[in-house]
Amino acid sequence: MDKIVELTGVKKDYGQAEVVVHALRGIDLQLGAGEFTAVAGPSGSGKSTLLNIIGGLDRPSSGSVAVAGQDIGDLGRGALSRLRLERIGFVFQSYNLLPVLTAYENAEYVLLLRGVPAAERRRRVMAMLQEVGLAGMENRFPRELSGGQQQRVAIARAIVAEPALVLADEPTANVDSETAEALLDLMDKLNRERGVTFLFSTHDRRVMRRARRLIQLVDGRIERDGPPDWLEEK
Repeated sequence: MDKIVELTGVKKDYGQAEVVVHALRGIDLQLGAGEFTAVAGPSGSGKSTLLNIIGGLDRPSSGSVAVAGQDIGDLGRGALSRLRLERIGFVFQSYNLLPVLTAYENAEYVLLLRGVPAAERRRRVMAMLQEVGLAGMENRFPRELSGGQQQRVAIARAIVAEPALVLADEPTANVDSETAEALLDLMDKLNRERGVTFLFSTHDRRVMRRARRLIQLVDGRIERDGPPDWLEEK
């Protein structure tokens, strides 16, 4: 199995002098192609920091991070932006859609940045919007969509460029229970049928149970890593 993510001895500290927060305390982690993995833990355990470092949105204080075979510590700002654009898709709990763009334009945005020709962009975006259950809604603006529909647009935007990895930070946090299950069904389907690699951060037990690998972070360290069977322990 190809390694999509490889972290070795990753630490992340915030602050200085007497006021230092040790967000990550020596993380060793490998993620293979096609995995459907969740990182769980209480607030402050380091989940979002871990995803931000893997996504190149933050730099580790020490240790090495490789994504899709590239050591991101060796990349300058431009090369790092290119890696994110070409290899990583992001899904955020707050959706992060551009309010002045339609659902179609939001989903198209990454392809536009990558220079994909217009006809190919349209083919891929329309097919993806249909796959995520938004056929006929392509001309609606985010304000005209429900929270679940906005998150579906965000998933379409993340997937349409066929990245090596999708990082989903608390993707079910702002939707109701029924919508959360539908979004998980959708992401599970994209993983199984398209081989999309997902890494979630979550405190939602529904996401933890659906993951096929569950990593538990406590105080910036990996405490458990394996199938989520232990969730059912009394």
